[in-house]
Amino acid sequence: MTLRILPAAGDQDAARVLATLLAQLPDAEPAQALPDSTALLDTLAALAAESLDELPEVVLVHERMGPAPALDLVREVTRRFPSVGVVLLTTDTGTAVITAAMDAGARGIVALPMSYEALAERVQAAAVWSLDMRRHLATGSGRELLAAGGGGRVVTVSGAKGGVGTTLTAVQLALAAQASGRSTALLDLDLQSGDTASYLDVQFRRSVADLAAIRDVTPRVLADVVFTHESGLAVIPAPAEGERGEDVTDRTARQVVTVLRGRYDVVIVDCGTQMAAANAAAVELADDALLVLTPDVVAVRAAKRQIRLWERLQIRKAEETTTVVNRYGKGTEITPALVARITGTRVARTSVPAHYRELQSVLDAGRVQDLDAKSTVKQALWGLAGELGLGPAESDRPTGRRRRAAHGDRGAVTLEFAGIFPLVLVVLALLWQCALYGYSYTLAGNAADEGARAATAAHAAGDSGPAACRTAASRHLPSAWSAADITCTDAGSVWQATVKADVPLFFPGVNPGWRVTGRAGAAFEGER
Repeated sequence: MTLRILPAAGDQDAARVLATLLAQLPDAEPAQALPDSTALLDTLAALAAESLDELPEVVLVHERMGPAPALDLVREVTRRFPSVGVVLLTTDTGTAVITAAMDAGARGIVALPMSYEALAERVQAAAVWSLDMRRHLATGSGRELLAAGGGGRVVTVSGAKGGVGTTLTAVQLALAAQASGRSTALLDLDLQSGDTASYLDVQFRRSVADLAAIRDVTPRVLADVVFTHESGLAVIPAPAEGERGEDVTDRTARQVVTVLRGRYDVVIVDCGTQMAAANAAAVELADDALLVLTPDVVAVRAAKRQIRLWERLQIRKAEETTTVVNRYGKGTEITPALVARITGTRVARTSVPAHYRELQSVLDAGRVQDLDAKSTVKQALWGLAGELGLGPAESDRPTGRRRRAAHGDRGAVTLEFAGIFPLVLVVLALLWQCALYGYSYTLAGNAADEGARAATAAHAAGDSGPAACRTAASRHLPSAWSAADITCTDAGSVWQATVKADVPLFFPGVNPGWRVTGRAGAAFEGER
């Protein structure tokens, strides 16, 4: 994320030095130094008139400014543009000047002559403060992102208990965010047993524990610890030695998360299952806090205890927490609705299915990034990222060339279907004709059987056997087959009936000349 810096220095030499140092800042976009207070206020007013989002994050005010005194200028800028972080450059760093600058609203002071480290530190701190302020001004809450170009979004992933899939969820959310085109950092604050590095096949020498002894974590210091993964993720692993995790304090965690927020669009923090000062600070700072659980009684109880702990410590309210149900199946008795009622949290609409076989090979290889895109687990986790506004759900919607390609695909499918449609009709017609042929044969056989039995009964009663045979056989033929030829003959010891029926072509009553023959015989009843 690019930080916009607007310097104001009345002295030309100071302006040149300032421009040289600002040019070395990573991800910074410094403007040309303005010569006086009037030019500075006019420029800020013009930018604000276009849109508040056009305002720079940081304004640098040199002490040798005119016509307004530097402290008065600081006070005016902070009063008229409260989302801009102002840094004062001064040779006098005594207590009185520092107090006056803070009272005027300055977010930092840099002593003259300037050093790169001091300037970078103060600019970064002021920029982070500015982004947080804009987030509050935009939504009235510190939990929402500014709609256009605010600071990075921090999402923590915690587990209700061990083994519920916390790390897998965090890693896949980070991969989804990176795949969507957002710059993404993955911070492992599961300090005793964090293993995101193993999931991503990362070999590292430094970890977040190496930042514990540093008083002020700056972007340059943080860059020495970040490992750039093959997917583009910026990974900060947990210490390989669990005991070193105790060195990471809440102060260190706050500084690291704050710097990451200022440098990346999305920051995913794996907080593990154990609540210590460091991961508690991350949950408190997060824009979104996820709590992963499985649909069983033990995990739901653990989740409820975790949420109540957060509330007692005033870290996070239940209604500000999102629970994610992992390993959910259709036959599971504990439903997401029940989880929401028990925990008092919002439950994510996306539940992750219980398909461990899809994961086994990539977990054993330590390359979760290679999980098949067709995997239901990956689809669910990336769907969760889309639900949270992190993943590629929006960016994957066809636009421009992709939209035309999608239309082209649909057109190709339509043409292919049109080509095979006649063949489908032919196959269906043949199947239907076969069904009519078999049905006609069944009718003829049944009619012949009924006719033969009627003939034997009529003969026993002294009536005409052939007449009774033809009548009975005709009665058991539908009207569409009424034109059948029916013959009944005395074959010595039996009456034999023969029915020759026409086979319809597609519809009863339409005959192409095909015929089937049904024969049946019945023994004489009584004496001959």
